[in-house]
Amino acid sequence: MTYLISLNPATGEPVGEIPTTSLDAIPALVCAAREALSGWSDLSIEKRGECLLRAAQDLLNESERLGELLSQEMGKPLRKGIGEVRFCAQSIEPRVKQAVAALQARRSSDADTESTLYYDPLGVCAVISPWNYPMSMPQWMLLPALLCGNTVLFKPSEETPLIGQAYADVLNRYLPPGVLQVVQGPDQQGRALVEADINMVAFTGSREAGKDIMTRAAAGLKRLMLELGGKDPLLVLDDADLDAAAEFACANSFENAGQVCVATERVYVDRQVLKCFEQRVSQQAALYRTGAWLDENASFGPMIHDRQREHVLDQIEQALAAGARLLYGGVDHPPRYISPTVLTDCSSDMWIMQQETFGPVVCIQAYDNLDEALFLANSTEYGLGAVVFGEDEDRAWQVARQLEAGMIGVNKSCFGTVECPWVGARQSGYGFHGSAEGFHQFCQLRVVSKPLS
Repeated sequence: MTYLISLNPATGEPVGEIPTTSLDAIPALVCAAREALSGWSDLSIEKRGECLLRAAQDLLNESERLGELLSQEMGKPLRKGIGEVRFCAQSIEPRVKQAVAALQARRSSDADTESTLYYDPLGVCAVISPWNYPMSMPQWMLLPALLCGNTVLFKPSEETPLIGQAYADVLNRYLPPGVLQVVQGPDQQGRALVEADINMVAFTGSREAGKDIMTRAAAGLKRLMLELGGKDPLLVLDDADLDAAAEFACANSFENAGQVCVATERVYVDRQVLKCFEQRVSQQAALYRTGAWLDENASFGPMIHDRQREHVLDQIEQALAAGARLLYGGVDHPPRYISPTVLTDCSSDMWIMQQETFGPVVCIQAYDNLDEALFLANSTEYGLGAVVFGEDEDRAWQVARQLEAGMIGVNKSCFGTVECPWVGARQSGYGFHGSAEGFHQFCQLRVVSKPLS
């Protein structure tokens, strides 16, 4: 038997180990999921919701234990690890209510026909999740899959297998056997899962991995829900509240060491306010500090592993060599960490302005008019989130409507209300989740019709 060894990103020391799922075992797991499907899908949506609500209370009660494991394994400060667990616990109830409303059968009629639209389970779903939010990210996919009556094979990231297993173990206290099973392992387990006899793949991760999943799933015409990477722009207009814009730029670039799919990775600033904005960003960046998961003063932790750290350092180095100016931070980053960094005088041909960074770097480029700003913001294959800051809200809203992203914020983050889906445009997503429409992505719509008497 082989094992996954989970390492603390701050020290490189083992947090624990867990058995890898053998490739030969995956077909049997799929069979077990199929056997559990009828019993689970026969339950009412309310009954399925009750199982998850009971698990939610356990997550809340055990948030400190689970948050500590999450922080040790992923690297984020302890308060944020505990906060992630509590957020997951508290968000289950509104999602259950949303599912109950979204999945009710609907009737439609015309002059001679009455039809009923049913939202039935798809079957067996694979949920493949990343390491950056190792409980939140799987929950966003697991909840709709389970509430819709599907059974699930869940593969956590090989970087955070312990918290993934611990999360599933809590849910499985209240789920029937076979409804939720865990597949542990690196990429080959994920590929085998995608190619197995399943009905749907729900994946969160890189664009390249998403394309590979789409190719492998094509032979079986499997349903896909892909949440992929981003290269989110922030547009700072000439009338923006520069203090608020600078605060947001740093907060959204440095959160989780920049390892966030909707991190601000490109900042476009009207040249008239550039110097003032740069000054304010430097002041804000100075408020952030790195530290290990137990450091109560740390703003964010280490990079998940050395490969990701080297990727960010390479992007910074190439940008500086191409003419970017270091506004804040330095080239001497502590081992395992990237210090808060601000680059200005960036240009659109730099690697760091084209491809995902996933690190704590603010990259600033000036523009001279709104047409140029919109061209720069939209000059990417990504389209997950975007943000506009401007005091004239009508004008800022008009700018926002021209941004080619799935989620756009005006004077705030791109996050919408609880009723809104999480959706990417272009190559940042395929399908979406969250909202009533998001639940329907995990269902087979069936229409049954009869003549009107």
